[in-house]
Amino acid sequence: MGRLFGTDGVRGVANADLTAELALGLSVAAAHVLAEAGTFEGHRPTAVVGRDPRASGEFLEAAVVAGLASAGVDVLRVGVLPTPAVAYLTGALGADLGVMLSASHNAMPDNGVKFFARGGHKLADELEHRIEAVYEQHRTGEPWARPTGAGVGRVSDYDAGFDQYIAHLIGVLPNRLDGVKVVLDEAHGAASRVSPEAFARAGAEIITIGADPDGLNINDGCGSTHLEMLQAAVVEHGADLGIAHDGDADRCLAVDAEGREVDGDQILAVLALAMREAGQLRKDTVVGTVMSNLGFKLAMEREGIELVQTGVGDRYVLEAMKAEGYALGGEQSGHVIVLDHATTGDGTLTGLMLAARVAATGRTLADLAGVMSRLPQILINVPDVDKSRVTTSAELAAAVADAERELGATGRVLLRSSGTEPLVRVMVEAADIEQAKAVAGRLADVVKSALG
Repeated sequence: MGRLFGTDGVRGVANADLTAELALGLSVAAAHVLAEAGTFEGHRPTAVVGRDPRASGEFLEAAVVAGLASAGVDVLRVGVLPTPAVAYLTGALGADLGVMLSASHNAMPDNGVKFFARGGHKLADELEHRIEAVYEQHRTGEPWARPTGAGVGRVSDYDAGFDQYIAHLIGVLPNRLDGVKVVLDEAHGAASRVSPEAFARAGAEIITIGADPDGLNINDGCGSTHLEMLQAAVVEHGADLGIAHDGDADRCLAVDAEGREVDGDQILAVLALAMREAGQLRKDTVVGTVMSNLGFKLAMEREGIELVQTGVGDRYVLEAMKAEGYALGGEQSGHVIVLDHATTGDGTLTGLMLAARVAATGRTLADLAGVMSRLPQILINVPDVDKSRVTTSAELAAAVADAERELGATGRVLLRSSGTEPLVRVMVEAADIEQAKAVAGRLADVVKSALG
C-alpha cells in the first residue's frame, strides 16, 4: 500500500480515491491511535467532526462518524464549519481528536480527511504513520477489539460550535472594525456563514459574494484561487478592502481599495509590524517558507524583524513556530498562523486582524502593504525529469551559481523537486521581470538537459 497521507491529510477524488470504506477504516485507525489513552482505560473518548459543504462530505461524514462510534468514541458533529473552527473546538472542548472533511482549495470532485490530535494540533508524521499502519492491519483482516452494548460511541450534534467559534474570533481582536467596509468572498465554502457573521459582529460594513454553497459550487470561479470577482466587487462597492477564503477557510488573501491583490507575504508583513507594536511578536521574528518573496525578506530586514524560512507547507511553518515559540508565521498562499490564538492557519481570523489594522491606523490597505515591494517571481515547472538528482547534478549546480552571480543581492534562485509529481520547480526572483524570465528560462533548459 502506498502512503495515504499527503502534506495535509488524506485527499483524492471522492468515491473514487477517497471512498466511504477508506474514510471509515481511517477513522477506526485514528480512534485507536489518537484516543488509545481513552478507549482502553475506561475513559469515554470524544471526537469533534466537521466538514465543508461539498456534496460528498455528507456520505463521508456518515462514514467517519460510523467508524469513530464503532471504536467507542463519542462524536460531536459540528456541521459545516471552517477547518480552523474544528481545530479550535477540538481544543476548547477537550476532545481527544478532531476530524475535518475537506479538500481545501481543490475543485468539487475532490474531498479529504484531516485529523487533529488533542488540543487541535495537526498530526506529526509519526502519528500519521501509526494511523496508516493500524489501518493496514485492520484492512488485511487483523481483528480489533470492538466495543458492544454501552461501550459503543454515542453521536450528537453540537450546534453551539458556531457561536463559540465566532465569540473566540471576536474576543481576540485588538479593536473593532467600525467604519471599515469589506467585501467577503467565501468561495461557496465552509466559512459562508461564519465569516460574514464574525465581521458583522465586529462592526464592519460587509458585502458578501460566493456565500451560497449548494454542494457543487465550492471554489468554482471564486475564493482565494480566483480573485477576479472579488477585485471587481471591491471597486464597484467602493470598499476599503476585500477578503478571500478558500473552501475550508484556512487561507486568506486580500484585495486593496483599487482592486490589487495583497498576498500572504504582504499580509504577514502588515501583521508582523502590528504585533511588534503591541509587544506580541516574540523574538521579533516571523516564520515563512523558502517560497516567501525576496521583497518580504528585505522588508523585514529593513524593519529589524528576523525571517526564519522553512520548507514549503504550513505544517513546517507551524513546527518551527512551536519549536522556538514564535508567534506569527505563514505562506505566500495565505496560510497565516497566529499561534497565540489558533493552532492552524485561520483565514477568518487573519482577515479580521488585517481589517482591524486598517481600522486602528486609519491607513489604507495599500499603504500598509506598501511596507514591502514584491519582486517579480517566475515559476517554471519542468516535467518528466529525474527529480532525485536535482541536488547532485554538477551541471545544474554550476548553472545555478552562474544565475546567482548574475542576479546579485536583489535576486534569488530556488530549485526544488515536487513532492507529488515527476517534475522540478524552477523559481527565480529579480528586480526586473524580464531578467527573471530570462534566467528562469535558461535554468529550465539546463534542468531538462541535465536531468532529462
